Amino acid sequence: MNFLWPSLLWTLLLLPLLVLLYLWLLRRRKQAVLPYADLGLVKQALGRGSAWKRHVPPLLLLVSLAALLLASARPTAVMTLPLAEQTIILAMDVSGSMRAADVQPTRLAAAQNAAKAFLTDLPRDVRVGVVAFAGTAAVVQAPTFSREDVVAAIDRFQLQRATAIGSGIVLSLATIFPDAGIDLSQVTGQRPMPQALGENNGNEAKPRDFKPVEPGSYASAAVILLTDGQRTTGPDPVESARMAAERGVRVYTVGIGTKEGDTIGFEGWSMRVRLDEETLKTIADLTRAEYFYAGTAADLKKVYETLSSRLVMEKKETEITALFAALGAALALAAAALSLWWFGRVM
Repeated sequence: MNFLWPSLLWTLLLLPLLVLLYLWLLRRRKQAVLPYADLGLVKQALGRGSAWKRHVPPLLLLVSLAALLLASARPTAVMTLPLAEQTIILAMDVSGSMRAADVQPTRLAAAQNAAKAFLTDLPRDVRVGVVAFAGTAAVVQAPTFSREDVVAAIDRFQLQRATAIGSGIVLSLATIFPDAGIDLSQVTGQRPMPQALGENNGNEAKPRDFKPVEPGSYASAAVILLTDGQRTTGPDPVESARMAAERGVRVYTVGIGTKEGDTIGFEGWSMRVRLDEETLKTIADLTRAEYFYAGTAADLKKVYETLSSRLVMEKKETEITALFAALGAALALAAAALSLWWFGRVM
């Protein structure tokens, strides 16, 4: 446990002084009782078993003060809490290299199956959107609570040429922040899309004043980026990741395919594709997220299972001042109630 204001912990030194004061008062009270001629009358007045009872309310009050003094120092603790992210964007590579069969049955089919299994593990109150990218990027499903619509969008994937990883990130950000006026001219090949920017009656959203925030601090959305290759066109993925970092959005990256790469052919042409792990790791690091490697379909399924748990629960340092304050108040009330019950007075 840590404290945001540790300098206030010195106030705990007051507690031993209070204990000494209490012991002094007990001694003084004992001396005041001695002049009585008949101590039996005193014991009868106090009642049987009251000797230990009279110490309970002061003890509870002492612990209450300790809790309140700790609360004043603003304690923090690492706790596992439900993650506040309510929107997840699946940014998935649909470039031609996804037809490679080094991940069975193909990279694309394995990615589709894993993504659909991922949806079943998510709470129903999480919206999911889908961005597909190859040479350009497109929102194939706006964020929705309907899992059926998301599955249908994933099943509609069509392979295209080129790989624009940066475009997938930028369009995902534009989908998360529909009124931010993010320029998508390099991403979609046209002016910002109404679906992505929330335009009304053909009017483009006006950019708002933008102030960078702490990377990873935006808790209402996250992006899961899956790709099997290297960027061949579109914006620089690292610069796109910086855009996400400045907006606090975490971009979890998933690399699929063998690290050695594979040679694929289509309509008379062939090319060798290789996974650019360094770029994917950089994207994850910049946005305070994580990179996952999936060399097989089973690996990919485990990655999505891990992401599902990460996006639902998260360990984070949380201020617990309210807990200590509530504990202190409850103990103080208990001390007063017991004193009133047993002795007919509050302390």
